[in-house]
Amino acid sequence: MRHGYKGAFEMAATVDYLFAYDATAKCVEAHMYQGIAKAYLFDPAVQAFIQEKNPWVLRDMAERLLEAHQRGLWQEVDRQMLDRLRLLVHQAEAIIEEK
Repeated sequence: MRHGYKGAFEMAATVDYLFAYDATAKCVEAHMYQGIAKAYLFDPAVQAFIQEKNPWVLRDMAERLLEAHQRGLWQEVDRQMLDRLRLLVHQAEAIIEEK
């Protein structure tokens, strides 16, 4: 987080790498996706940092996790978490439109 905009971008890259690795090797467990969601998107301090520094990647990370579910890579996820991710996408879009 000390790297500002670039730090937020690197967090998003981590999500992309996890997704790509799972899409090709089918080896990412559900708890790994959940851990990313909780640590990067649902932790209030981290979410606020990303939202301030780079709202585009906040949207992108939430969309990538939703895509993992849609593609059947992340199957063990509850509806509430998916709803929270969709809400984050919409909130990030609103912030982006204000910029």
